[in-house]
Amino acid sequence: MKHWCAVAALAIAAAVLFGSSRSDTPSPDGGDWPMWGGGADRNMVASATGLPTKWREKGDPQLKWTAALGTMTYGNPVVAGGRVFVGTNNGQPRDEDVDGDRGVLMCFAEKDGAFLWQAVHDKLETGNAEDWAEIGICSTPCVVGDRVYYVNNRAELVCCDAAGFTDGENDGPFADETRTGARDADFVWFVDMRKLGVTPFQASASSPLVVGDLVFVVTGHGVDETTHKIKNPDAPSFLAVNRNTGAIVWQDASPGAKILEGQWGSAAHAVVDGVAQVVFPGGDGWVYAFEPATGKPLWRFDCKAHEAGDKKTRNQIVATPVFAGNRVIVAVGPNPEGGGGPGCLCAIDATKRGDITESGAAWRLAKEFGASISTVAVHEGLVFAAELDGFVGCVDLATGKRIWRHDMFATVWGSPLVADGKLYVRNEDGDVVVMQAGREKKVLATNTLPGLSHGTVVASNGVLFVAGNDMLYALASKRAND
Repeated sequence: MKHWCAVAALAIAAAVLFGSSRSDTPSPDGGDWPMWGGGADRNMVASATGLPTKWREKGDPQLKWTAALGTMTYGNPVVAGGRVFVGTNNGQPRDEDVDGDRGVLMCFAEKDGAFLWQAVHDKLETGNAEDWAEIGICSTPCVVGDRVYYVNNRAELVCCDAAGFTDGENDGPFADETRTGARDADFVWFVDMRKLGVTPFQASASSPLVVGDLVFVVTGHGVDETTHKIKNPDAPSFLAVNRNTGAIVWQDASPGAKILEGQWGSAAHAVVDGVAQVVFPGGDGWVYAFEPATGKPLWRFDCKAHEAGDKKTRNQIVATPVFAGNRVIVAVGPNPEGGGGPGCLCAIDATKRGDITESGAAWRLAKEFGASISTVAVHEGLVFAAELDGFVGCVDLATGKRIWRHDMFATVWGSPLVADGKLYVRNEDGDVVVMQAGREKKVLATNTLPGLSHGTVVASNGVLFVAGNDMLYALASKRAND
């Protein structure tokens, strides 16, 4: 059984029409990529420049460095403060005393890929029902200052010191309970979401979002594997946690008993018409928006409303919603283990309030859009979106009209990235297709690297970072290597 719970994450030129929503815009000459989507709006657009277009598997000067991971990697890399973080499994143990199936977060030096430290987590005793074998940590971390936040395989929201124990200091109260060698994690606090009544289905995969003093996360609450029903409908699906202490500030259980299977998405944040809001993708196919500080509901939108009658497709929201000015763009689709099928790309007017399924539908691209678990990239009035069945397309942000569609010739589980005027998309065959990021459909190159399948290319400080199943690659142009 192939696990599909990975997550498979803006400065918009169309801001004159739609407003601006990027709250963590990288510097103009390129900068860190500290979280899924680079910033709080989660738009898959990086400001890095001088990025490579073509490369070879071996002997290419553009291959800056490689670093061994586990044997299965569903997490995506993030880059901050000279370090690269990525979730993986323990298939290639870094510590001979830590063997067997574990969830692992690895930290490397951005400059040369040197291994710095790792966080290791035991598997849940419930097995595949809540923690699928060998998938490791699926969550993409979020780095803010000297702290790293992620959801581990045990459905725990974790806060670590970004330096681990390489600095020789213990920042948390766990010195007597965890390993404290120079290559070990320095845990600051944990929130065990299972103790809140959460039952993760197959895996926990949400990428935390930090805004101010709050961490926002989707808990992963889902159905019981045996009964396929929700054991505890009142358990929270969405959490806001104090990032300094780990104290829960507010929680919400809106999807309740209507969760279809599991919840693997991530939250996004923006200020729309002067009002801050945080949005969560629900396991019932709805997007929910809240007042960030209090959890007061602002609006909700049914992404499945285009489906008529009793034969509704069981559409999931695995993708992360993206803010594009006053709109939220999100792709949906049925469980991809069923072989793809119809999906929908939705544009939601985030200025509305209440149930805005009808009033807030700026546009829907349904019949022409296949199932998707990918986060979109919005750039210069264009939406770049991938479909599970192996297509990437360009859609007009204002109208929802498709401009072009490209066949990737293999399943696409990752998300498209726009950087340096180019569109980078991976497929399950290990290809990285590089296209022109514009209205004209133009393929610039098709590259390959060993072991690539379901992840997303990210860009930071003039370098492309690509996580394969068992290897992390850093690719730079010749100029960046000089």
